[in-house]
Amino acid sequence: MRLAPLALGLLLAGFSAAAFANAADIESLLKVRDPGALAKAQAFVEANEANARAWVLLARAQLQKGEADEAVESAEQAVELAPNDAQAQLWLGNSLGIRIGQVNMLRKLTMAPSLRDAYEAAVRLDGNLLQARSALIQYYLYPAAPGGGVEKAQAQQAEIARRNPARGHLAEATIQRAHFKDDSAAMRAIDAAVAAVPALPADDIDTRVMVGNSLVALERYADARTFYLAWAGVQPRQAAPHYQLGRLAAISGQFLDEGGAGLKRYLDGGLARGENDPDNTSAWWRLGQIQAKQGDAATARASFQTALRLDPANTEAKKSLDAL
Repeated sequence: MRLAPLALGLLLAGFSAAAFANAADIESLLKVRDPGALAKAQAFVEANEANARAWVLLARAQLQKGEADEAVESAEQAVELAPNDAQAQLWLGNSLGIRIGQVNMLRKLTMAPSLRDAYEAAVRLDGNLLQARSALIQYYLYPAAPGGGVEKAQAQQAEIARRNPARGHLAEATIQRAHFKDDSAAMRAIDAAVAAVPALPADDIDTRVMVGNSLVALERYADARTFYLAWAGVQPRQAAPHYQLGRLAAISGQFLDEGGAGLKRYLDGGLARGENDPDNTSAWWRLGQIQAKQGDAATARASFQTALRLDPANTEAKKSLDAL
């Protein structure tokens, strides 16, 4: 039976609305790192095989599950369907970036140009993709990377700084440390990033995490603690600063009670988490590290075991458990 034009139009409109709703649902699951996101994304792809956005969502879900090889294939399919889609190129770059860390040196060199091309395409299509620009800086500064160089990294840093001064300072710190080996200049750049944080939009959690992590990487532990406590004071319902206080304690061996309390708040739920916030496996592992440093081996063992129940493939939790 042939449908009348109006009926056909309504049917197609209904299908499009349903597809969009499914995509939005998957986005929501990915943002809270819900383990059900992968099955939903797989079903969405099966129903929308010619939809690049569906393949991007699948790649993102696969990355959250640690399936980097599969994520590369999904992102490649997205780019094949929509080569001028910035998100498709971004997630191809992200997928290759994870996968390249899992292969031998010869394979790294083979994959590197594809990673570079994906990120360069992403920023060409959408200049505001700061994640892609930051990844390009890391790529261009790598000594063996084909098509790299500090001048290209500096050009990306300038573009980042125009859009987000705090990230621009962090990118400058990266260049100073990695290429010029100037830790003093890197310190000054990170101080400038800290000073720029209050002007960030409230929802720019990733930049705040990057600033704090930079302080931790330079072993400026007291400064990192001050930064995270100030962040938690301004955004008490945000999960990230509580996790980061725990991570700081686990890495530094300092502020252990405070860090343990932060991780317990993170695990208790009720706080707002973002897509890039660590999963509960990581939180239990970090909590176990703190408990071990406090001399409570039995409680630490239970925390590491909980982390492994949530993710049996977590090698860090396995190493920590074996070391008790």
